[in-house]
Amino acid sequence: MSDLKTRYSYGGDEFIFVELSEDMSLEVNFQAMAITKKLREKNMPGILDICPSNASYMVRFNPDQIHPDELIDELKKLESSVENLDDVVINSRLVDVPVLFEDPWTHEAVMQFRDRHQDPESTDIEYAARINGYESKEDFIKAITGSPFLVSMIGFVPGLPFCFQVVPREEQIEVPKYVRPRTFTPERCFGFGGGFSVIYPVQGAGGYQMFGIAATPVFDKEQKLPDFQDSIVFPRQGDIFRYRDVTREEYDAVRAEVEAGTFEYRKKDFTFRPDDVLKDPRAFSDMVLGRLYND
Repeated sequence: MSDLKTRYSYGGDEFIFVELSEDMSLEVNFQAMAITKKLREKNMPGILDICPSNASYMVRFNPDQIHPDELIDELKKLESSVENLDDVVINSRLVDVPVLFEDPWTHEAVMQFRDRHQDPESTDIEYAARINGYESKEDFIKAITGSPFLVSMIGFVPGLPFCFQVVPREEQIEVPKYVRPRTFTPERCFGFGGGFSVIYPVQGAGGYQMFGIAATPVFDKEQKLPDFQDSIVFPRQGDIFRYRDVTREEYDAVRAEVEAGTFEYRKKDFTFRPDDVLKDPRAFSDMVLGRLYND
């Protein structure tokens, strides 16, 4: 964990922002999850909203019901209570997410914005493979699909999952954002920026490298699909996604199910402790994939 002392900052009259670390890591993300979970469970008067992030979180409160310094004192106690993560249990889901890499729609967007990219002569996935030391884009795709990703937060638009791969730190894939943001990104684009993968819920601007497109939605405003009956947003912080490389035929078949309103994610409820991940990320990844795909 980072040596940075946690920063507690006032955000106007109604917000407290807490930065646990300047660096994202699985450990610090688990700590943020644990603190915000315990805060919800306390059901304190005056707490209006709790927003966990990758290495931080924010709390909105009613200053007429609770003083910000009183809230900060409580947050510090919660932080101390989860320092070793020993009693933290995360209720999760294992989820299969089919992705068509180098699809024609994302490729068209990739080529449209080469003037905003670090390497206009390469596609996004060729550039990312090269700077991460892979000999081919095929090897790079295998590295992405070979280990699952933890959904570390939801944002910055509804339903967008920020995901951090469950691999040893030295194996983390990292890529920079575009030099200048794009004005267009396809809906369901599978992107990568920094150490995070994302799926863009809707068409819009963006700056992450674009590698492909998910066959399945993460946002369903009309709640037509079975997985969205309880929420317009599918991903949850703590979920574990496995991005699976699919052919165009498989992609089209999944899209047909989505359009018919019958598609359901392949998923399994799953409970784990942070130590299960931190002690041996590779063994945890292998166990997760075995459990997801074995009935």
